[in-house]
Amino acid sequence: MSDRAFEILDTKERVLADNDLAAGTVRGQLKQHKVFFVNLMSSPGAGKTTTLVRTIEALKDQYRIGVMEADVDSDVDAETVSRAGARAIQLHTGGSCHMDADMTLRGLKGLSIDDLDLLFLENVGNLVCPAEFDVGADKRVMILSVPEGDDKPLKYPLMFEVSDCLLMNKIDTKPAFNFSEEVCVKRARDLNPKIACFPISAKNGNGFEEWISWLKEQIEEKRRME
Repeated sequence: MSDRAFEILDTKERVLADNDLAAGTVRGQLKQHKVFFVNLMSSPGAGKTTTLVRTIEALKDQYRIGVMEADVDSDVDAETVSRAGARAIQLHTGGSCHMDADMTLRGLKGLSIDDLDLLFLENVGNLVCPAEFDVGADKRVMILSVPEGDDKPLKYPLMFEVSDCLLMNKIDTKPAFNFSEEVCVKRARDLNPKIACFPISAKNGNGFEEWISWLKEQIEEKRRME
């Protein structure tokens, strides 16, 4: 038995446990309202907003779409997705490097999901913190842009381990960079054999048919199960 006169608490473990409880509440609300929720993550500049806008344009005639835009500051992205045809709310994280489930709950309340079918969270841009926090999403989708390199699964393994789908964006720039789709996919699937992988260009739309088809399959599968 230790003779220490003080207690050691693992605060990260407690934070994650509290977050998981809140994530369960998020899932309950989404199930009640029959909303499919996608957590979209990437590094800054990888093309989250451009990808999201093209995705909204492809799906807005079939689904009622909402977007929670998470940023340290500004409302530029919320304005952009609103113009694309989605209902949007801007969430300022106050300097935090990620969204957590409690922030997501507040976002759901502010956005109102009563008449939505599909909800996106455009998470804060980095490949570290967002991977650690469950926000209650049905699917986690990450974007890796070609200029970032095909070695990112080696550097940020957790993001690839927890994601359901990898979008390799800016594939139109591949001739200018030393990027191999095959190598990137292999490294991602060494970490997560079930991850779906799609090369896309949010700029010109290449590869979007496959990505949109996959996403619709996930939405409809959840509907069949409910």
